[in-house]
Amino acid sequence: MASVPQAREGRTRTGTGGAGTGTAPVISLRGAALSYGARTVWQGLDLDVRPGEFIAVLGPNGSGKTSLVKALLGRQLLSAGTLAILGHSPREASRHIGYVPQQATLSAQAMLRARDLVRFGIDGHRFGLGLRTRAIRGRVDEILEAVGAAAYADVPLGLLSGGERQRVRIGQALATDPRILLCDEPLLSLDLNHQRAVTELIDARRRSHGTAVVFVTHEINPVLDLVDRVLYLAPGAHRVGTPDEVLTSESLSLLYDTQVDVVRVHGRVVVVGAPDEPSAQPHHAQELHESDGVRP
Repeated sequence: MASVPQAREGRTRTGTGGAGTGTAPVISLRGAALSYGARTVWQGLDLDVRPGEFIAVLGPNGSGKTSLVKALLGRQLLSAGTLAILGHSPREASRHIGYVPQQATLSAQAMLRARDLVRFGIDGHRFGLGLRTRAIRGRVDEILEAVGAAAYADVPLGLLSGGERQRVRIGQALATDPRILLCDEPLLSLDLNHQRAVTELIDARRRSHGTAVVFVTHEINPVLDLVDRVLYLAPGAHRVGTPDEVLTSESLSLLYDTQVDVVRVHGRVVVVGAPDEPSAQPHHAQELHESDGVRP
């Protein structure tokens, strides 16, 4: 399965997260590939993510977006290539990573209070031991206040709305003061108001602390104004660049090897014709290389 070479990395847009081209990357992928048996999900992926940069990861179902997050978390080994987090392996750098997962069924977590989940983020490796100290409680209260969840700190998670639970999960992810924030579809099942609240929390963190954000989403519009670059994963191909470089009819049509129309209406991006499931690999990798200024 061939991969379309990624685009040349454009300059980070000014006025967003303050990522600098002269700073060392916090995430570095070189020649990265991930396969499940005979199926290659993606390959030949080169990507540097710098402090304060907001990267949106887009693509259809089955294109490997969540698998990329798992690799960054150290839960999934690459099939080829290298991955460094702050110059170390993902597992060695895990304490510097905050993770906001997809909305999930609560099951065993249903009776945990909001403050319990945040507290677990602070010292989950010692959960149940020494957690009544004033310093830890103060830190939990500070985080809950910062994410706007103080009013329901002692409410069981099972009684919170989806938007409220996501605020708490962001608080848990921020509990270790991470240098990287990985967000896997954090806006799923949220209405527009809650989507806005969640994205504002994440953006405020990266602006105030220079935290790099890798944000997996099916819907670019809620974060379009925040994004520095897009990593678009398609079946057998990928593209990296600014939203204006990647989210075009020409670019996506070449990625999918079928006509895809990208329309911008009142500041929103509408993509028409992109397949939802994996299909045959594109046949135009060389054409994209020659016509669109990409590099191997």
